[in-house]
Amino acid sequence: MDTVTLELQSSVLVVEPDTTLAQRIALDLQEAGYEVAIAHEANHGLHQVEEIQPGLIAINRILPGHSGLWLCKHLRSLGNRAVVMMMLTGDTLDDRVACLEAGADDYLIKPYRSPEFLKMVAFYLKPERPDTNQLRFADLLLDLPTRQAFRGGRVGNGNGERAIDLTMKEFELLKYLMEHPREVLTREQILENVWGYEFMGESNVIEVYIRYLRLKIENEGDRRLIQTVRGVGYVLRDG
Repeated sequence: MDTVTLELQSSVLVVEPDTTLAQRIALDLQEAGYEVAIAHEANHGLHQVEEIQPGLIAINRILPGHSGLWLCKHLRSLGNRAVVMMMLTGDTLDDRVACLEAGADDYLIKPYRSPEFLKMVAFYLKPERPDTNQLRFADLLLDLPTRQAFRGGRVGNGNGERAIDLTMKEFELLKYLMEHPREVLTREQILENVWGYEFMGESNVIEVYIRYLRLKIENEGDRRLIQTVRGVGYVLRDG
């Protein structure tokens, strides 16, 4: 049976000359679960691309020295196929055409708005999900037909190691987390998608089931994958 890795290519490079804005964008991305690097001009951006191989590059069209359009064209000429999102100050037809002709995948009109930006990033970094019977994140594997989990070298390599049995609700909760790796999920989102819109049970039901899952998949000194985002919810994150 083939498995598919649903782990995001989740690093984002922000090429933005405005230091304050670059830091704001980086903070928004980090809070959403992405790894972030910043560059303030095109040549530094090229160096960062080689260094971290980001899944998405957000580029201000106006940069000191070489422009954002030049950077995008140069990346494409080098064969780089990362998602490029161009940030524009103008919204003319010529602006949009220039971005697309340079090889950008999309564009975002300033002023910067966090919800719109993060929604676009999440859309482009959303993993493709071919028809499969297994989900994988880091060293955690979830087998959908059997509703069993396998973790690291101690389980799940097909050589007879024991499986981790899950209750139906534990399975549904873990499946939902693994379908949204590195995405911070609010308690409301989890309740709606795992328990249903009209759930009227105990208010701490999510915390209880998260604790059950952690005991089962992190009970032998394994790295913590299900992490708490205080005041918000939970995120499946490696490290």
